[in-house]
Amino acid sequence: MRLHYNVNLRQDRQEILFGEISYICFLANLFFQMTNILTENEGMHQSAKPKLFEFARHHRENPTQAEEILWEVLRDKKLEGNKFRRQHPIAGYILDFYCHKFKLAIEIDGGYHFSQVQLEYDKKRAMDLNERGIRELRFKNEQVMNDLGLVLELILSSLCARTPYP
Repeated sequence: MRLHYNVNLRQDRQEILFGEISYICFLANLFFQMTNILTENEGMHQSAKPKLFEFARHHRENPTQAEEILWEVLRDKKLEGNKFRRQHPIAGYILDFYCHKFKLAIEIDGGYHFSQVQLEYDKKRAMDLNERGIRELRFKNEQVMNDLGLVLELILSSLCARTPYP
């Protein structure tokens, strides 16, 4: 294989300008494509579908009372300077609250979460999130509304126990 290239060296700016290095450009492009493929699932949303974002927006506009209470404490980095997102789409799920720095999800469960079908779904979801490196904390609506201090202590202890994600 024969490579054609011109290298112009300008010492005043210490820049190397490459002319036609099509093979190197090809390799660089291939590298960036592979990097995107390898890191796609590690992003903020881990391949969440566009429809999921619409559902998340709807949930943000219609929070439960317990979600409103907890969001007031978590929003704007109020909890020890940690940024939380509300109704965050990730993979095929919407997380009630999510701290990407520590890969921590917080779920607030209402009454429907206690049916057998929902319990099985929640268990599968927790395992799937765990495989993605995301730890999930679950609280009942009543816990948030009646004992917010304890809920916050548990959240903080979970944050302290985890290593920040770069």
